[in-house]
Amino acid sequence: MGLKLNAATGIIAGFVLLVGASGAWLLHSAEPAARALPPESAEAGFALAQPGAAPAPAPAPSAAAPRDERFVIKRVLPITGPIKYGEWHWDEAGAPQGPMVITVDLEARVLSVFRGGYEIGATAVLLGTQEKPTPLGVFPIKWKKADHYSRTYDNAPMPFTLRLTDDGVAIHGTKVEKGYASHGCVGVPTPFAKKLFTVAGVGDKVYITRGKRVGQGDSLVEG
Repeated sequence: MGLKLNAATGIIAGFVLLVGASGAWLLHSAEPAARALPPESAEAGFALAQPGAAPAPAPAPSAAAPRDERFVIKRVLPITGPIKYGEWHWDEAGAPQGPMVITVDLEARVLSVFRGGYEIGATAVLLGTQEKPTPLGVFPIKWKKADHYSRTYDNAPMPFTLRLTDDGVAIHGTKVEKGYASHGCVGVPTPFAKKLFTVAGVGDKVYITRGKRVGQGDSLVEG
C-alpha cells in the first residue's frame, strides 16, 4: 500500500493551492488582482474636474493583507512514486531557518514538514479508527518527550512523542504497516519521528485536515 503523489500549484478562488507530498489542501491567501476604477462621471457618483481646478489627489492604494509566510510554499520534495507504509523522505539541504509547519492529511494519510516554506520531510502515517478517530483541527505542540510510554494503553512505547491534545493524541514513532491503526494518534516511522522531534518545538502548530483530491491520481491511497 502506498500513496501516489504529485506536485503542482494553482489558483482557486483567490487562494494558492499546493498539491504535493502533503496532499492537496495547503492554502495560502493570494493578493487579489487590482480592480479598475469606474470611469469618472456624474452618473457613477464621481465629480468631474472643473476647468482650471487643481487635479484631485489620487486615491490612496488599499493596503494589501499581510502574507502569512508559514503558508508560502517555496519547495516540495521531489517524490515521484508511491510512498509505501514504513517508507519516509527527509531532506533539509538548502532549507533556510524559518517557521515550522506540520501538516497531516487524513485522506492522503500523509504527514509533511515545512520549514521556512521548504518541505523537508514527508511520510505515510497510521491514523485512528472510526471508534477513536484522529481529530481535525490546528494543534500547537503542548510538550515533547523522547522516551515516552502510554499511561492508557498497557505502557506501550511512544518514542519521540509530540503531544497535541490534553486527552493524549500525539505524533510519535511506531511501526507503520498496512492493516494497523492507532487510538487517534498520528503514527510515523520511528527514524522519521526522531528527525521530526529534533526540528519541531513546543508551540509549533500541526494542521490536521481531511484534504480533497485534486484531479485524477492526486493523493490516492493505493490498496
